[in-house]
Amino acid sequence: MSKKAFTFLSILLLGFMLLSVLIGKYGFNAEDYLTYFKAVIKGEDLKNYQVMHTLITEIRLPRIMACIIIGASLAISGSAYQAMFVNPLVSPSILGVLSGAGFGAAIGMFFGLNEYLIQLSTFAFGFIAVLTALSISAFYSRSGSIIVLVLGGVISGSLFTSLLSALKYAADPNDSLPAITYFLMGSLGFASKNFIQISILPMFVGILLLAFSGKYLNALSLGEEEAKSLGINVTRVKIFVILVATFISALSVTIAGIIGWIGLIVPHMARFIFGADNRTVLSSSAIIGAIFLLFCDNFSRLMFTFEVPIGIVTSLFGIPIFILVLRRAKKSF
Repeated sequence: MSKKAFTFLSILLLGFMLLSVLIGKYGFNAEDYLTYFKAVIKGEDLKNYQVMHTLITEIRLPRIMACIIIGASLAISGSAYQAMFVNPLVSPSILGVLSGAGFGAAIGMFFGLNEYLIQLSTFAFGFIAVLTALSISAFYSRSGSIIVLVLGGVISGSLFTSLLSALKYAADPNDSLPAITYFLMGSLGFASKNFIQISILPMFVGILLLAFSGKYLNALSLGEEEAKSLGINVTRVKIFVILVATFISALSVTIAGIIGWIGLIVPHMARFIFGADNRTVLSSSAIIGAIFLLFCDNFSRLMFTFEVPIGIVTSLFGIPIFILVLRRAKKSF
């Protein structure tokens, strides 16, 4: 990505971050914000700004950080998978991580576990679902065929989706079932400040690792035989991408539930703007994904009197965007 493009995207992201801090149902006027920020910069006592300080630092900023890290994680995971599978219709859910994580969360809610155990169960079953897909692929194809790997993901995703349906059928319709249903629609209301603080660094590292794998994914996009002729260890690259993408995708689900479409449409947007070079597409996808989720969250908070699950909003915006860029995106493969 050129310096100008990176600078533009960075400024746009910072602009959306600032906008997200300043807007909301509990609004203040420009003068209130100005005096508050002056007091913060000067290190003055914030006793007179306690409500605003709590609103910004305890509610809005954690939510903004959740938007950025989740949007970037899902977008770059989708971009990496689309390059690895050489398929523009692939998303982070291809190997069943979202289905597994959703089932893990549902188990925790079904048995009434506390917040941290639910998050642990969500993360663990996301990995179990992907390991199931990899095991099926390894059993039927020692060479690690892409087609067999995709089929393994389909089987794993279907398995955990079926288990989730059975769990929802057995859940208490007045207690755990509404919680499970709401979680599956995705909501940044689930974002815990403490868990975000724990997750943000490992997720950021995972994003960086995928961003620096662009040249290897460029080689894989040429085909496995061509990649091997260039000295690329195809199996090692596949395992690396799958593990890192699964890690950050599963953590995303633990923070805010299942948020769809970002990992599918944002890589298309990045390729539409910057071309097919994965060294550019991966990094730009991460920034665009963060911007897109921030936009959807602001829309959700402002346009309705109640909080609409963010997964619904990303779908509403994602479908028309996908229709617009799909024709152009196909030309990149």
